[in-house]
Amino acid sequence: MLNAPYLDGVDPFAATLRGLTEPDPVHAALRAAGPIVQVDAPAGGRAWIVTDSTTAREVLNDPRIAKDPAFAPPGWDRRTAGLEQTAAEQPSLTTLDGPDHADLRRAHAPLLNAQRIREQSDRIHAIARKLLTELAADRTEIDLMAGFTTRYPLTVLLDLLGIPLDYVDQAADACRRMLSNQPGAQGSAIAALTELAASGLDNGQGLAAELRDRVPAHTTQEQLQYHLFALIFAGQLTTDAALGTLMARALAGGLHQNSVDEGGVGQGGIDELVRETLRQHPPAPFTLWRFTTTEIELAGIRLPARAPVLVDIQGINTDPARSPGPDLAFGAGPHFCVGAQLAQLELRAATTVLRTDFPDARLTVPFTELRQTTIGGLQGSRLATLPVTLHS
Repeated sequence: MLNAPYLDGVDPFAATLRGLTEPDPVHAALRAAGPIVQVDAPAGGRAWIVTDSTTAREVLNDPRIAKDPAFAPPGWDRRTAGLEQTAAEQPSLTTLDGPDHADLRRAHAPLLNAQRIREQSDRIHAIARKLLTELAADRTEIDLMAGFTTRYPLTVLLDLLGIPLDYVDQAADACRRMLSNQPGAQGSAIAALTELAASGLDNGQGLAAELRDRVPAHTTQEQLQYHLFALIFAGQLTTDAALGTLMARALAGGLHQNSVDEGGVGQGGIDELVRETLRQHPPAPFTLWRFTTTEIELAGIRLPARAPVLVDIQGINTDPARSPGPDLAFGAGPHFCVGAQLAQLELRAATTVLRTDFPDARLTVPFTELRQTTIGGLQGSRLATLPVTLHS
């Protein structure tokens, strides 16, 4: 067995600011270094990044590679690494593995499967229409990253969960604090989101109450509220990032073209535009951390026990040599994103409403001047601003 090459001088976890059309050199450098590459981890020591599609799918299905932070390297600071509590401390879809994870996923999956989400299509289109119409009425030029991309997925999520929409502003503030570096900000944000999630349980209607009735019998009230927090935060964070890029591409190419071409979208091209945007600009550039539970071999490379492992979703999705087929925008294997159907419907609905209700919508700056920013770590990029006019 060989050791993975170490890539010095490349920091995949650094905060960045670059043009939307500028290539990202980091993912190309990782891919060029080999199918598995060692880099310096933010919490200390080395991390192993998988850059090959075949090896990535092996990792995402290998029971020897766990999500549970209990297997993180000794001495890793949880906050620096961006880790949740261990599965024993806080069981969740993103920390459990094996049968326990399967049980919890079975509780969530029927609420978010393709059929259930299709049934919500009219409601989700109506929410996008209402929010965009309100923004268009207020002023001539608006910044969709400030006034829409955060509120829209949160409104959808709270509506589906049965949480009063009066809490949207509170939820948006908590989601912003989740990304803050201020001491205590994340803890207070989690507390705020779990508290408002309880109102969905009290309401007795919506997916929150359905989830309460489906989770394993040993689930505590606190654990249930954390599951709802995770749905709200993850659903907002990823959809927010994807929305900005998607709407920018749609507006840049013109909403009434007959084919998808350089970001444009025509009558039948919305699904393709959504797929291509998610492939080229996945909301999460890497998977969440996984850890080897024992020494293993992958692609002829030795990984020691408790090695922190990431899959380079963006690098694999944008590999020029990539074979046709499903991409990794929503992951793969047992931890495939449970909210994938909802996220894709939200993206299609927002683009459809732009096309049908706001035919004169345009960017107010050149597409090439749009900037995307990341705060570093495993967080994906989002547009810094998206200035548009919705009427001529």
